[in-house]
Amino acid sequence: MTADYAGNPLSPMDDYPIHQVAEPIRRVATSDRNFYDRYYFNCYPSDESDLFLIIGLGQYPNLGVTDAFAVLRRGDDHIVVRGSAALGHDRSESTVGPFRVEVLEGLQRLRVVLAPGDYDLSFDLTFDGAIPATLEPRHFRRQLERVTFDTSRFVQTGTWAGELTIDGESRPVTPDTWRGNRDRSWGVRPVGESEPPGRRAVDGIQNFFWIYSVMQFDDYAVSVVLQEDELGRRIVEEAVRIWLDADREPEWLGRPEHELKFEPGTRDVTSASLSFHRPTGEVVTVTCDLLVPNYIGIGTGYGLEADWRHGMWQGELVVQGLRKRASEIEPGLRMFCPVDNLTRFRLEDAGETVVGTGLFEVAAIGPHARYGFDSFTDTAS
Repeated sequence: MTADYAGNPLSPMDDYPIHQVAEPIRRVATSDRNFYDRYYFNCYPSDESDLFLIIGLGQYPNLGVTDAFAVLRRGDDHIVVRGSAALGHDRSESTVGPFRVEVLEGLQRLRVVLAPGDYDLSFDLTFDGAIPATLEPRHFRRQLERVTFDTSRFVQTGTWAGELTIDGESRPVTPDTWRGNRDRSWGVRPVGESEPPGRRAVDGIQNFFWIYSVMQFDDYAVSVVLQEDELGRRIVEEAVRIWLDADREPEWLGRPEHELKFEPGTRDVTSASLSFHRPTGEVVTVTCDLLVPNYIGIGTGYGLEADWRHGMWQGELVVQGLRKRASEIEPGLRMFCPVDNLTRFRLEDAGETVVGTGLFEVAAIGPHARYGFDSFTDTAS
């Protein structure tokens, strides 16, 4: 029997021939404090437009922490449950207090649980992939020679089944109407407590202009990844059509371009369109009707709140429930957080129009010349 104590680096996973470096599975290849390994899921009923649930669970091996969250936007409700714990001996144990992720069938079916407790939300949901899990381009960026982003991620759309309970009222979740997408990402990106800025305080913090969209249509999904620096130069980009038919190769759609409209005096995106341009001159266009904004940066760890950030040490186990009115979240706080919008998409390609739903995640943090933002505090005119 393997002893479970801090001095023993072995875990049951080491019995499988899956090692990538000359270390036990528990230890990752880099000592960078910002290494992370994360699940993300979203879930919504396609027959109504006021509910959008997002769930995440991450591990931070070099910080010794694991955490999880669920954030529900329903009407004007912003409901968060979050947990943080010491990372245990076995990294295959993806549990944080009442949160649990179970891989039922790799790259196909996963169960996600938030057990009932002293908070306003719980669920027992199973995701079933509709398209093949598809690897996205490597995401890499440096600042002052230090690597700030070096991540891999795959994406998958699918359906949900199970039960969701809000304010003590349970409702069935059935795959005929409940959809969503998930991703798995891992690598290096800023997590945990803030570090001393050092020279960055003089040379400036990097902007974060980001669009990540996952569109679910009847016969295929479309995945778009796009990040730009303050001048609009691309750091990462991708636009690909992924067919439900696993025998068909994903189709590159061309260079992605964007057009965003902002609410004056804020950085809230009120409407958006995307277009994909092939070298042959063909253009695919997508109109994005933003239905439900879920402020994923508020209370979950993605934002700048000093008391709760991904990978931050909270103690052996802490679980909290939070609730806000979405309309009362300060615009000045929202502008420093990504927003995950439940969205209806209208895609036009070669004279054919299809309509689908899914995720339009957007962040316009810091300077960006295209939209007239010269600093971190500028707002739309």
